[in-house]
Amino acid sequence: MNTKAPNTIFELKFISVLHEKLTICTAVLFFLCSWVSSAQVTTQIDTTTIKIGEQISYKINVETDSVAIVVFPEGQTFLPLEAVEATDIDTVRKESQYLLSRIYKLTQFDSGRYTIPRQKVLIGDRSFFTDSVKVAVNYIEVDTTKQKLYDIKPIMEVQKSSGNWWKWLLLILGFVGLVAFLIYWFIWRKKPLTEEEEIALLPPYDRAKLALHKLEEHNYLRRSEIKTYYSELTFIIRKYLDDKVYDRSLESTTDELISRLKLFKDGNQFPFKTETIVNIESILKRADLVKFAKSKPDTALAEIDKKTVEKEIDNIKTCLPEPSEEEKLLDEQYKENREKKQKRQKIILTAAISIALLVATYVGFSLKYGFTYVNDTILGDESKELLVGDWVESAYGFPPIWIETPEVLKREEVGDSKEEQNQPKTAVFRFLSKEAGIDIQVSTTTFNISTQQGQPQQMSDEDKAKDLISASENFLKKLEANGATDITVKREEFKTPNGASGIKTYGTMNLVITENKTIRAKYMNLVFRAENVRQQIVLRWRESDNYAEDIVKRITDSIELVPEELPKEDDV
Repeated sequence: MNTKAPNTIFELKFISVLHEKLTICTAVLFFLCSWVSSAQVTTQIDTTTIKIGEQISYKINVETDSVAIVVFPEGQTFLPLEAVEATDIDTVRKESQYLLSRIYKLTQFDSGRYTIPRQKVLIGDRSFFTDSVKVAVNYIEVDTTKQKLYDIKPIMEVQKSSGNWWKWLLLILGFVGLVAFLIYWFIWRKKPLTEEEEIALLPPYDRAKLALHKLEEHNYLRRSEIKTYYSELTFIIRKYLDDKVYDRSLESTTDELISRLKLFKDGNQFPFKTETIVNIESILKRADLVKFAKSKPDTALAEIDKKTVEKEIDNIKTCLPEPSEEEKLLDEQYKENREKKQKRQKIILTAAISIALLVATYVGFSLKYGFTYVNDTILGDESKELLVGDWVESAYGFPPIWIETPEVLKREEVGDSKEEQNQPKTAVFRFLSKEAGIDIQVSTTTFNISTQQGQPQQMSDEDKAKDLISASENFLKKLEANGATDITVKREEFKTPNGASGIKTYGTMNLVITENKTIRAKYMNLVFRAENVRQQIVLRWRESDNYAEDIVKRITDSIELVPEELPKEDDV
């Protein structure tokens, strides 16, 4: 075939420009093809049909060159399916390329048809998205011919652990036992009688005879203690006369006592012998000389005086009339009244000691812990019992909120249990003590990831902030709808101990308890937001409660949101 060479300048320029454009297009096309071929994302799934609770192995494969940085999906990005486990990234080198793969274990506990959303994989500075996958979750079929069916077991109350209360009980019982033993030992115990008490219980005659015998055992005369000897000798005869004849014999002078004895004899009250009165008078006057005039009679005379006193006590005893029945009865009544008086004194003393110990214990504990705390401990206060009781730390909802509370939060039904797949799902857990006036609520609202032009729509920080404010405003509207008035509102940033950020809304309000009763109460609302979940913690308590602030502080200090499950604000 013959070709005609260009023979004009125009044709030459046209051919030159066309050749240049073809060269540029070829270069661009070669560059794009080489770039696309340097990175590739594929997925593998072992099954698309499972039974409730079974797991799916979802594998993401990435083929790229060695200089690219690959970031796989993290956390619960597979909702409505739950990510149970994510394996470590497996890396294999293939010539100039690297093959990276990661396996995710997914499951679902509700039957239905679900869609695993497109997953975002970062390779270098570009984003790649996997294809969405439809999965069917079926009920577990039960063969009733082989497996019997049973009724659902009712909810059973589980008793709390005993704790350390028994140690306190043993300590209190030990203290009470010690006090009771001391009171018994020093007050109620029948103590052995001393020698003086045994002598005091003897009849007057026997007591006088025993005293004369002991006077001889003391050997006063051998030690020349004449004054002591006559003092005890005259006391013996005077004491006997005081008990049986004249009840003022001990404090009467010698002349007064002898005059009274003569008067009794002359009045025929006591048939004393004249010799008896004379002998008593003689011994008493000699004793007066020894005590006041420092007279020192002979030892033999002192021995004779002791024998004379012993003989005259016998003579006086024979002159005394036998006690009448009335006197015996009066004597028994006297003894009985004396025993009753002693018993009454013991009861009064025991009660006084017990009351003093109780008052001292109350004042001591009150000075250390405060009178209000001690009074609430004695009388019983529901809020205080919640504060000092055994607390429960547990996780609620999914992704879980770890929180420590005085009691276990119970799940509450919210709306229709058969929610549509595209609607947000909310799980609420609550503990309400009407007596203490403390309300604790934990809720988790899960949103399905929306898509735009086939790609997941990511929430910006501004959208998250707006959602937190919106949730806070909805909470305040709910308070007003429930009858709360005079609501004061404060709002600030809140961070959990492990660094998750949210918004804290708090303040006071007038809370309606009954139709005619309104109290001042406090509230706190903590809201956290991630890509597909909103979590809230609501606390409400009485403003006048002495222990509620400590309860609330302990609860808020225990809140933990796992960063992988709830990204912080500064996460990429």
